[in-house]
Amino acid sequence: MRPDDPPSWLCKTEADRERVVDMEPRLRPLRTAALASLAAALLLMGPWVGWWTLIPLALTAAMFAAIDHGIESARRPEYRLFIAWVLAQIAIAASVALSGGPRSPAISWLGIPIVTLAARFSLRGVVVGLLITILLLVVSTISVHPDYAFAHPQAVVFPLALVIAMALLSLALMQSDRHHRSASVIDPLTSMLNRNALRSRVDELVHQAVVINQPIAVLVADIDRFKQINDTHGHAVGDAVLRDVAYRLRKRLRAFDLAYRIGGEEFAILLPGADLDQAVAVAEDLRAAVAGELVAGLRVTMSFGVGASPPGPFDYDATFHAADVALYEAKRLGRNRVSLSSQGAPGAPAAIQAA
Repeated sequence: MRPDDPPSWLCKTEADRERVVDMEPRLRPLRTAALASLAAALLLMGPWVGWWTLIPLALTAAMFAAIDHGIESARRPEYRLFIAWVLAQIAIAASVALSGGPRSPAISWLGIPIVTLAARFSLRGVVVGLLITILLLVVSTISVHPDYAFAHPQAVVFPLALVIAMALLSLALMQSDRHHRSASVIDPLTSMLNRNALRSRVDELVHQAVVINQPIAVLVADIDRFKQINDTHGHAVGDAVLRDVAYRLRKRLRAFDLAYRIGGEEFAILLPGADLDQAVAVAEDLRAAVAGELVAGLRVTMSFGVGASPPGPFDYDATFHAADVALYEAKRLGRNRVSLSSQGAPGAPAAIQAA
């Protein structure tokens, strides 16, 4: 989240927004497979329910394709995803209303998007999504054929109970999954993502880079003279410095730029879509944010090395190595500065931007 990006009602913390961005590429292929299975069912049942029922499904697929494009560069990605989710439910509700209302065999399909709610959003998002689904279910059934609905209440009550049960069960499962995933990918001291999360994100970017054809930059940074801080002021103060620095880094980054703690006082930051010049500007902003005010009551500075992969295939190892070499050069030249590599290629840094 940027400094001027306050928490939203869907994402109360930076970690919530990071989870939204991280979860979307995981859900995308499964959502495509789910839409394909629904399309197959509609094609098979076309002579009985009508071929027109494929239209809302096609519109839903097109809408998700539009939402997916540029989702990682969106300032508030959670809003785009939630709007897409609501529109998908509206499309299903429209199909229910047009295919018989309470007599429609598609009523239970309103429960399918419910499963993805808990995977993306916190309890607040799940509750709002569930209430929207209940409203759509009632409107698409009772308002279409009220006489049939009141004569056969089970046609509405049973699907309603199914939707609520799916929401509760998926929420419980996702809360358990988040707990165990957090234990494996979240650094307990700083609440930043760790090396395990970094490797997972790199794998995703390697696959995406070929498709999006955009540069990807890597920043490697560490806190200057951190050992001296520990030796002089104690490890409790050192821990406070790490927590404060981590917080400042996260606050200055965009929603889709993720920071990771990869060592004692060392951090890595991935910047999808950023070229070398843009990455240097981000690194300088982060450097100034740390150096500009006292950190845990101390003057603390950081040094940054910058590497960038050109548009096309993303060679993370080479880009990280280049940024790491640049970081050592920044240290050699006096610390508290940003050093950049030559187009992300391994070797000596091409230029230095002093503090």
